[in-house]
Amino acid sequence: MNRKDCKRKSHQECPGKTGGRGRPRPARRHKTCPSPREISKVMASMALDMLKEGGCSEDELLEKCIQSFDSAGNLRRGEHILNMVLAMHSWVLPSARLAARLLTLYPPRAMSSGWRVEGRDYQEATGNTQELRRLQICHLVRYWLIQHPETVHQQPQVEEVISRFWATVEQEGNSAQRSLGDSSNRLSPGGPGPPPSVSSPGLGKKCKVSLLFDHLEAEELAQHLTYLEFRSFQVITPQDLRDYVLQGSVQGCSALEGSVGLSNSVSRWVQVMVLSRPGPSQRAQVLDKFIHVAQRLRQLQNFNTLMAVTGGLCHSAISRLKDSHAHLSPDSTKALLELTELLAAHNNYSCYRRTWAGCTGFRLPVLGVHLKDLVSLYEAHPDRFPDGRLHLSKLNSLYLRLQELAALQKQQPPCTANEDLLHLLTLSLDLFYTEDEIYELSYAREPRCPKSLPLSPFKAPLVVEWAPGVTPKPDRATLGRHVEQLVESVFKNYDPEGRGTISLEDFERLSGNFPFACHGLHPPPRQESGSFSREELTEYLLRASAICSKLGLAFLHTFHEVTFRKPTFCHSCSGFVSTGRLWGVTKQGYRCRDCGLCCHKHCRDRVKDECKRPGTKGDMGPPGAPVPPTPTPHASCGPEDSLSCTLPLEPEAGRHLCHAWTQTEPPLPSWEPETVPLPMMASPPSQSSEPNS
Repeated sequence: MNRKDCKRKSHQECPGKTGGRGRPRPARRHKTCPSPREISKVMASMALDMLKEGGCSEDELLEKCIQSFDSAGNLRRGEHILNMVLAMHSWVLPSARLAARLLTLYPPRAMSSGWRVEGRDYQEATGNTQELRRLQICHLVRYWLIQHPETVHQQPQVEEVISRFWATVEQEGNSAQRSLGDSSNRLSPGGPGPPPSVSSPGLGKKCKVSLLFDHLEAEELAQHLTYLEFRSFQVITPQDLRDYVLQGSVQGCSALEGSVGLSNSVSRWVQVMVLSRPGPSQRAQVLDKFIHVAQRLRQLQNFNTLMAVTGGLCHSAISRLKDSHAHLSPDSTKALLELTELLAAHNNYSCYRRTWAGCTGFRLPVLGVHLKDLVSLYEAHPDRFPDGRLHLSKLNSLYLRLQELAALQKQQPPCTANEDLLHLLTLSLDLFYTEDEIYELSYAREPRCPKSLPLSPFKAPLVVEWAPGVTPKPDRATLGRHVEQLVESVFKNYDPEGRGTISLEDFERLSGNFPFACHGLHPPPRQESGSFSREELTEYLLRASAICSKLGLAFLHTFHEVTFRKPTFCHSCSGFVSTGRLWGVTKQGYRCRDCGLCCHKHCRDRVKDECKRPGTKGDMGPPGAPVPPTPTPHASCGPEDSLSCTLPLEPEAGRHLCHAWTQTEPPLPSWEPETVPLPMMASPPSQSSEPNS
């Protein structure tokens, strides 16, 4: 054996890790199968090789799409490029422009000898060749309408161009082409609807379901939060994601803004529910419960809500509560630390990405992380090459990410939801709190100790809140609908006998689900039986939710009972003259003290218009802000229906909101004289707000 053969044999027997010139050889995978994502990526790259190394002009790309169909409408080759173009063309050129080019490419019969489109000469197309091309264009437009109906129906300009296209086909095309333009063949399948809301098995009319936060199990709460998250995630469209990437903001994208607002609402709700408890041990119980909720969310693979709950628990206003955290068990503290490390922003969320890559089955992603990836892919390369050709590799990368999110929207949630508990959570998450209010509550629970102030610089939180400026601000109609749904659920479960009232004990427990006490919104004192009717509960929840949602006191009317001296019509049921007339001997209806709106007693909860005080501009300040005192009318102000000047709802700063549970102010006690409101320094101690426990 010569020297060369010996050297060759040694290389065959000892495939070392180093190649020629001492460079390490690339690692090879043995006995492993590629993942579905790798397979789809390779198939897409093979398809893109046909389009001139990942770039082509608009005419060439459109020609490839037209040639994808045969005379019967079947696809000649893979549909990846066709679907990518129809889904991603709006990122680089308007959809109306693409539709107009298809209309231009449709050859009329008068041009049977030859035609020209934007400087490109085509050979003479006559007879069957021309009819085949016209039929292929019709198949392309029909395929576009069926596979991507939202692109057409959400843009009036595109819909108008498509209508002109089918009108041209109706005039110039043959029977086969006209049949494709028939409305019965142009199906528009809708997107996936919200998951069904299924009540728990065995829940009947006489069954009593607890709507109390303390009685809800962590697993049950996590399942309903997952249902709300999935319902919010399902309505996000590719157009919303595109608008976010192009604009860099969720403003204007209602579905995406709602999803972000839901996450931020859950985070704030966790913080306020912890701070609403007066004692350290009670706050520790709430902390422990939310830690178990977070663990269950991790098992359900709902990472978006897990990020919101963990972010609320790790917020600086909560993490500074040393006395409360001292009551936590070591297991709870360890679990919170593990969840924090899982969702930490270090190394571009590397721990979360590794966990997400190994997940199978139902799962919900951290939407902010994946939107960040879309922005990075979009900004990494330009839309076009220097010669004007489209960058197809960039569009394909974005398309694959969007397809992954679209596949997640077609999942089926692994759990069911109780409609009554959904109403409770929906109204709870409508409440809005600012950072200043949360920190004020935190310092009120555990005041700052000057000796324990850290000397180290500020450290950024591990779990950050993305899009912090997005805050839920429900309008009157939305808030009223949520209150009505919750009241129906309360009386269905807490009044199975149908008496029309709930006990004071049930009312106090129910109101404990909402941290209204943080704003001084205590339940009103009760007399006689102490029970609450449906109307009283609705009034209390509507007014308290409006104040806590920062809709302002001008949002609601301040009704008082009056006697009308002339015919007056109810603002709510004015269409029914026979029943809407307000005129009689005494006390026929109610009038708003601020705007003068009149209505029946049974119609005051149905008034849709907001209270607009005359002479006020802009929004009112937050609850608790000082309000200028309103002059008190003298005894000779006139008849009762002309009394429009009364004591303000908040006469002094620092006082609790007076009568915040109802829209009707009770009459002044007989022992209280009608005098001008005293200055703030002279206010009696009994009217000042009690210190927060």
